[in-house]
Amino acid sequence: MNYQVELEKILKLIETEYQINKNFDGKTPRKPKLLLHACCGPCSSYVLEYLNVFFDITIFYYNPNIHPETEYTRRLEELENFLPDFTKNFENPNITLIKEDYNPEDFYNAIKIRENPELAKEKEKCERCFRCYEFRLKKAFEYAKKNDFDYFCTTLSISPFKDAEKINVIGEKLVSEEKSKSSDSFVPKWLISDFKKKGGFQRSLKISREYDLYRQQYCGCVYSKNQ
Repeated sequence: MNYQVELEKILKLIETEYQINKNFDGKTPRKPKLLLHACCGPCSSYVLEYLNVFFDITIFYYNPNIHPETEYTRRLEELENFLPDFTKNFENPNITLIKEDYNPEDFYNAIKIRENPELAKEKEKCERCFRCYEFRLKKAFEYAKKNDFDYFCTTLSISPFKDAEKINVIGEKLVSEEKSKSSDSFVPKWLISDFKKKGGFQRSLKISREYDLYRQQYCGCVYSKNQ
């Protein structure tokens, strides 16, 4: 599947519906609410620039995989400091940042590294990473469902070192599994994406240079750091 093409179809439908509602009563209609899981400022930059015209965005910073804690804090502070200046000229500059608790044990338990010590030696884009994707996306999905977001997504696919197909499969699976439990409950939609496409990754590099953003040299966990 070409995830970028599918994303463009979704955005086109959202824009069309927005214009129809606007013309219907002359008022500014509500944009869909998007919960965007983010891992850092550089990865968020292009994604926010791209999506802000279509959504009311809330950033969800949940990354207990990041090691050490000083690195976690540095990435979070960089994101916090970057957002006000970067988004001030957006159509909707009021982007909320939700910061979840930092508990690395949650990450180690989720990827089951103690039961599967061989995962520590894997390179990126392998089973250890896939478990980490699912762990963080599940947390984002649960928050989106609890707080009535229309969509949820992640910035992770902007990286050439991340498996966009696996990310999208996990997102769709979380939605389908929740829908199978009860057809009556509200379930947010997964926003299909591969943000590295159409120059997205290159654009994030350019924005990082313009705003002098700290760009980390490893994904986040101790295993990627050691490698």
